[in-house]
Amino acid sequence: MDAAADNRPASPAVQGARVETATGLSRLVLFAGLVVVVVFAALPSFAGREAVQNLIFVFYMLALAEMWNLLAGYAGLVSVGQQAFVGLGGYLLFASAIMAGIDPLVAIPLAGIGAGLAALIAAPVIFRLRGAYFAIGTWVVAEVWRLIFAQIRDLGGGTGMSLPTSVVNSLPGLHAIRELFDVRIPAARDILDYWVALAIAVLAIAAAYAVLRSRLGLALSAIRDSEAASGSAGVNNFRTKLLVYVFTAVGTGMVGALIYLQKARISPDSAFSVLDWTAYVIVIVVIGGIGTLEGPIVGVLVFYLLQTYLADYGTWYLILLGALAIAVMLLAPYGLWGFVARRFGLVLLPVRRRLVLPKDPTM
Repeated sequence: MDAAADNRPASPAVQGARVETATGLSRLVLFAGLVVVVVFAALPSFAGREAVQNLIFVFYMLALAEMWNLLAGYAGLVSVGQQAFVGLGGYLLFASAIMAGIDPLVAIPLAGIGAGLAALIAAPVIFRLRGAYFAIGTWVVAEVWRLIFAQIRDLGGGTGMSLPTSVVNSLPGLHAIRELFDVRIPAARDILDYWVALAIAVLAIAAAYAVLRSRLGLALSAIRDSEAASGSAGVNNFRTKLLVYVFTAVGTGMVGALIYLQKARISPDSAFSVLDWTAYVIVIVVIGGIGTLEGPIVGVLVFYLLQTYLADYGTWYLILLGALAIAVMLLAPYGLWGFVARRFGLVLLPVRRRLVLPKDPTM
């Protein structure tokens, strides 16, 4: 190759090119999202207690779905053992509040860190497994934790325990909320839990969005497309998966701490329930659209509506929920949001990078 060619200046178009992720629509969606968050934050001032409690459920299921979607939809790590981190988060909150006297709100992030450390310890073992074996391995890890906590008498053993009233009613800001909204302590506690749940849900979406727009997000996309190709391109597959696994464990642990702070009672069977904290989450993501940030939002709304109007039908509710999930997988393999996005080319939260060339001033 001619040496002089290497020193040629880049063309004006290449010099002015830039890489963008955001679009005009995504900026509008971001602004609308901020408005929605403000409205939700003010909702306890005009909504009843039942609505507040229902939205707490929606928010923490949304956060769990976003974490599982980041793990399975982007890293390709299909886990059926995320209930391990929900249970760990709940039990670490109880242990911190009862045994160490730590404020429960402070214990929520500490519980998330504890769940992350547990994931870090288990990762070298379960990451030796692939595919269905990895999924089963995560379930086994969750069962091990369930059996361990069932033997700890100070935390209620197999029957579980409740948070003392003195702990539940001493949350910071509780009396201020009671005076501001003119409600009793239980309702004030629901409002405080509601705000924490809203904050965690928003944080889960924002954190997942930030991760996917970072270099780590590029590595995840490469791993999802082809693990062999990503490795040959210089991606450290093990480290990337480990970071995402620990990251989602921290988020899931924080959600678990919030769930059992609201419930104020915990037991091994409920805290480590695969149906409540993993199976339902998988259904939410599958219905909404795996591998998209918008999918879990759509999925959790559908799931909430189904649970609200069909839960009274007992086992028929589970049959209908499963039938809907199967129908979506057959008719819309990318989920409801995936179908809409592909049909109309609609992306509200873009994470893909686009090369934008400057306009030619001579044209």
